[in-house]
Amino acid sequence: MKPLSSFSPSRSRRAVLAASGASLVLAAAGCATRPAKSVDVSAALAPTGRLRASINLGNPVLARRTATGTVAGVSVDLARALADELAVPVELLVVDGAARSVETVKSGQADVGFFAIDPVRADGIRFTAPYVLIEGAYLVRNGSALTDNGQVDRAGTRIVVARGSAYDLYLSRAVKSAELVRTTTSGAVVDEFLAQNAEVAAGVKQQLTADAARVGGVRLLPGRFMVIEQAMGVPAARGDAAAAALAEFVEHAKASGFVAAALARHAIQGALVAPAARR
Repeated sequence: MKPLSSFSPSRSRRAVLAASGASLVLAAAGCATRPAKSVDVSAALAPTGRLRASINLGNPVLARRTATGTVAGVSVDLARALADELAVPVELLVVDGAARSVETVKSGQADVGFFAIDPVRADGIRFTAPYVLIEGAYLVRNGSALTDNGQVDRAGTRIVVARGSAYDLYLSRAVKSAELVRTTTSGAVVDEFLAQNAEVAAGVKQQLTADAARVGGVRLLPGRFMVIEQAMGVPAARGDAAAAALAEFVEHAKASGFVAAALARHAIQGALVAPAARR
């Protein structure tokens, strides 16, 4: 097995993902390659002989369960492409929230995961540069007096957010006067917001937009209160070789158009491919 850093266009064109009757090719043509490293990257990233990837269903931009019960999305495509490059089978470890996904990777139960970059998570996980940028938004009732994101952080305002999510971690640092009310998963945020008669719900803009259409009588505040940098991560204990190989894989996935094609194929609106990592 070649180290991942020795990507060649001919090998990369064989990294084909079949999903929903379509194919997605990770083509590295035109992307610069680096000299091959002596380390066996497959042993570093997939020591059990299979790539165990933690897939978080709490972020619908990255993964979701289809009507047939299968799991699909950008993160699933990336996991399968990486396994193909390593020439090992992939095992998807599906969880329903970011906190559980973080723990699965930190503990070594999974080899890679897909996370919003946050300093709280840096202990135990080595992150790549982001591959996708996602907006965090606020949702309120139609009759709410709130019209701007800057009005939310006030005494007497309760913000419902998923425990351990990127939004929870960010708001836990940023909010000074409002109160955070935490749910178990991102999918439960709007229902809890309604049940608690809270003032604000916070989360992925795409999830809140879908929930607004589902429940009615609510609206999103204009703009965003944060931008989430979605990255891949590997257990810190795997060392520099695994982290460097994963980082290079992500850079090729962005530069080759793989991430952009996956977003388009899964009909994801409002998420952007992250720029190339700074060298």
